[in-house]
Amino acid sequence: MAQIVEITEAAAYQVKEMMSHNGEEGSFLRVAVNGGGCSGLTYGLGFTSEQEEQDTLLEQQGLRILVSKEDAPILEGTIVDYKESLMGGGFTITNPNAIASCGCGTSFRTATKQGAPSDCE
Repeated sequence: MAQIVEITEAAAYQVKEMMSHNGEEGSFLRVAVNGGGCSGLTYGLGFTSEQEEQDTLLEQQGLRILVSKEDAPILEGTIVDYKESLMGGGFTITNPNAIASCGCGTSFRTATKQGAPSDCE
């Protein structure tokens, strides 16, 4: 079975910097799927201090990562990276399960999960 989510070294470094800057040391990184966006689903990355009963705990690159059991099949094999460019830096998410995405780059759908499409912001 593929890893549910892989956090690259560059992404982990950036997450740790953000944790330190925001006083979130010791928190979990939650990787989630939310309804919305023009293709129906969007990704969520955030910090939490609480592990829920339905969460799968992953440990990579010195980070504790939570993925809900509901989101795990949608995210299986996903790679979270951080890239710098002339226009600044940002997280990139590569999901092998996404069959469609939109121009904003944060909305997608899979063959089995359509979500609830809405306007891009």
